[in-house]
Amino acid sequence: MYTRTVHYYETDKMNCVHHSNYIRWFEEARTFLMEQMGFGYDKVEALNILCPVLHAQAEYRSMTRFGETVEIEAKILNYTGVKLSFSYTVRDKTTKALRCTGKTEHCFLNEKGKPILLRRVQPQLDLRIRAAAEADSSSNGQPSSERTC
Repeated sequence: MYTRTVHYYETDKMNCVHHSNYIRWFEEARTFLMEQMGFGYDKVEALNILCPVLHAQAEYRSMTRFGETVEIEAKILNYTGVKLSFSYTVRDKTTKALRCTGKTEHCFLNEKGKPILLRRVQPQLDLRIRAAAEADSSSNGQPSSERTC
């Protein structure tokens, strides 16, 4: 679980977090999750592999305000070897009130910007991501395609 406190600059005139910041928080939580699973962006990029965002979606449920602390749960939804999808749930740390949910989809590209299939280009990285996507399925009852942070 990734935790962060809302900064003043992230709020708008209505004294709530501006909607664009949730997408940034998704990235923070995803980066944290990937590092925890052993394939952080630094390791992936050291292999000359890029992982750009193809799609980002957010649904705003209730307002988050300056000074509040939120917990962001990131999960792997799907991994095909070419694409990797995540889901996000943002909750108030104290009340557990749902603030936002979302999803992002990513692909893998080589240094020339061409799509790649990880099992052919980097089989060890492919195995690590597949293992991470399935790691918690037997211990927490989630489908094998989901992994929580």
